Amino acid sequence: MTMIFAMTRCRRLALALCALTASGLLAAPAFATQAVATQTAATSPSGTKVASINAGASAATTPAAATSAASAPGASEAAAVPAPAPYYVDFRARTAATYGHAFLWYGKSSERAVEVAGLHPATDSPVPYVLGHFMFVQSETGASYGDLDEQYLTANYRVYLSEEDAPKVFAYIQKLQKTTPFWNATTTNCTWFIGQVASFMGLDTPSHLLLPEDYVNELKKMNDSRNMASLAPGR
Repeated sequence: MTMIFAMTRCRRLALALCALTASGLLAAPAFATQAVATQTAATSPSGTKVASINAGASAATTPAAATSAASAPGASEAAAVPAPAPYYVDFRARTAATYGHAFLWYGKSSERAVEVAGLHPATDSPVPYVLGHFMFVQSETGASYGDLDEQYLTANYRVYLSEEDAPKVFAYIQKLQKTTPFWNATTTNCTWFIGQVASFMGLDTPSHLLLPEDYVNELKKMNDSRNMASLAPGR
């Protein structure tokens, strides 16, 4: 009986992989949902890592270069509008070959360099992504391909933090990165990840089963587009 169950499960997985191959998912370009790009890192003055993404065939783009043309650190924000607080977390969604991807930018408002955090399957192979629809797969929590490219952006919601609250939120993000070793399409996925940060900041959050673009837009709507967060006492 156990052998029949295992053969049935394997047959279902094989059929799913064949269907995904036929639909082009396994041959998707490098910016497919959750696909991880060739990635380097430079140490910022704060000692944290600042992502640098290799944008396809072009030369590697530094966060400063990627954001300078976009009125960094976010093109969707009007450059002439002064930041109401010195630090921010930007909840973002971008296009991809499948569902899209949700991730975070965070940092200091006066600086163009950005920190990037997001949950996605490890390696740039599409295989872990496909398997992650049936099981838990090893994750990575840094930048993925396209996270610094404004042309892929579909939604964003920027929330500012005081100088007192920012270190606590940033420390929580980094802790979450270190303690989320697995990715799964319906449980610990990219929207779940940014939702954990939003909840820590005191924001109301929608279902993590929404598509990334819908999730970010709903997050903004649920919180009445307020652009300032204050941590609850004891955080």
